[in-house]
Amino acid sequence: MAYQSKDLSVLAYANGFTLWHYTTADAATAVDAAGYFNAASTMLRTGDIIVANVDTAAIPKGGLFLVSSNAGGTVDVNDMTQISGTDSR
Repeated sequence: MAYQSKDLSVLAYANGFTLWHYTTADAATAVDAAGYFNAASTMLRTGDIIVANVDTAAIPKGGLFLVSSNAGGTVDVNDMTQISGTDSR
């Protein structure tokens, strides 16, 4: 798949910082590739955080992406920091 604008939404905005939510069937490794969010380059700023649900069609995962750069229309996010681990109970 690819980035879908309908799946990116604002959760909170304050002091030039935006907290986003994004959901996708794509794997975290696809989402953190440079250029994945290029279509949203006019909205995303360096330092913004994206709370994400990824791999939603397989084994869903949740995590955080930090927008590490946005220059010349190319957006890059850091590797996902996964929120959850194994459910042992």
